[in-house]
Amino acid sequence: MSSDSRAWGGRFSQDTDAAVEAMNASIGFDKALWLEDIAGSVAQSRMLAAQALISADEQKAIEDGLAGIAADIRAGAFEWSVAREDVHMNIEGALTDRIGAVAGKLHTGRSRNDQVALDLRLWLRRNLTELASKTAAVVDAFLNLAARHVDVAMPGYTHLQRGQPVTFGHHMMAYAAMFLRDTGRLLDCRERAAEMPLGSGALAGSPLPLDRHHVAASLAMPTLTLNSLDAVSDRDPALETLGSLSILMVHLSRLAEELVLWSSQEFAFVELSDAFCTGSSLMPQKKNPDIPELLRAKVGRTLGSFTTLAVVMKGLPLSYNKDMQEDKEPLFDAVRTAHEALGILPAMLRNMTVKADRLGDALRDGYVLATDLADHLVEQGVPFRDAHHVIGKAVGLAIAGQRRLEDFSLAELRELHPAFGDDALAVLDPQRSLARRDLPGAPAPDRIHQAIGEAITRLAAHRIRMATGGPCAIERALASGEILP
Repeated sequence: MSSDSRAWGGRFSQDTDAAVEAMNASIGFDKALWLEDIAGSVAQSRMLAAQALISADEQKAIEDGLAGIAADIRAGAFEWSVAREDVHMNIEGALTDRIGAVAGKLHTGRSRNDQVALDLRLWLRRNLTELASKTAAVVDAFLNLAARHVDVAMPGYTHLQRGQPVTFGHHMMAYAAMFLRDTGRLLDCRERAAEMPLGSGALAGSPLPLDRHHVAASLAMPTLTLNSLDAVSDRDPALETLGSLSILMVHLSRLAEELVLWSSQEFAFVELSDAFCTGSSLMPQKKNPDIPELLRAKVGRTLGSFTTLAVVMKGLPLSYNKDMQEDKEPLFDAVRTAHEALGILPAMLRNMTVKADRLGDALRDGYVLATDLADHLVEQGVPFRDAHHVIGKAVGLAIAGQRRLEDFSLAELRELHPAFGDDALAVLDPQRSLARRDLPGAPAPDRIHQAIGEAITRLAAHRIRMATGGPCAIERALASGEILP
């Protein structure tokens, strides 16, 4: 590239090496920021006019030109140029082509450093709003499953071994709680991403009479960044987003693992819809849970993205360094992956068949009521450690005799410990066990209903947050082609 065609080329007397130009260019991926770049530039131009740094006619020419560029991009008619390096210079160059030298005034008091910091924060705000909405839809799907299966008893597991009775509704509420927290985390990330960095310049602000508050108000960003060095060189909004998405994807992966297990012939707890499975090219009987398997694997990409950006940032001195160009590809990939996964999950859950009979059958094996029998002894005044030992011995005898605890007579139980009451055998009833587990958050049906109600309340609060603090009017207008407000 000729030195006189580069935004920074005045200092240089030699053309950029072709291989360097290719590595230096980021337009292949950062063009995803076009909407935010134009929105930020519209707000910048309005502030410059308000501060009499450009005329009203110049501002109108700039804004009209930017609106035309946005229309071309939406229509797929905009030609992106590697020679112009990045999304910022592509748009500024196209603006110059349209309106002439006045386009150069748009960059008054602005550096690409604070420009990209703004674009990235606006992009995060938009995508975090959309991701939080999708995560909320996942919570809705879990709440629906929970409400329909409040009374469907099943074994609860630790170490993938049957432990104590719960219900399918209670199990689904565990995931509802996880994804409810994920929704809140994404909205928390959005709140911290909404600090307005423009006006920080390359690293030390500007001597020009810029009005940062004016730009922040135009873009509906409630606060300004506190320090110009930090503003242009931090990437913790992106890191925090990647961290939150990593947690979300871990939750999703755990669910996917259970769906893979539960849809197997060995468990047969659920059946996935054909729409979310595939077959075998060789074995005609197969119905493979490929979509849950893919979802289970996707977490690796997201964790890798977080690690990539953390490694990029970990040793950088203040302020901006070119290393930070490596921030966008891992971020974009993780956000795209989350969008895809969350878009699939609600429909997959809605169309899943829960096999209540099979869940009930699983309760009859594994001695899942052993702890209830120990609790019965505790209620008779036996120390829990002693009761635990007694019931462990009973289970050992049952295994040796290939019996269930329910097959013991009261006399046989009293041979193990005389404190067993007359109602000891009545304890060995899953529904009774569930009804007695009546603490907040426990699997008693009334407590599950209570938890569902509380989750609905929390989700509604999250949706109120989503409705405010999202993309500003300028962004919405540019995205839809409306007249700029």
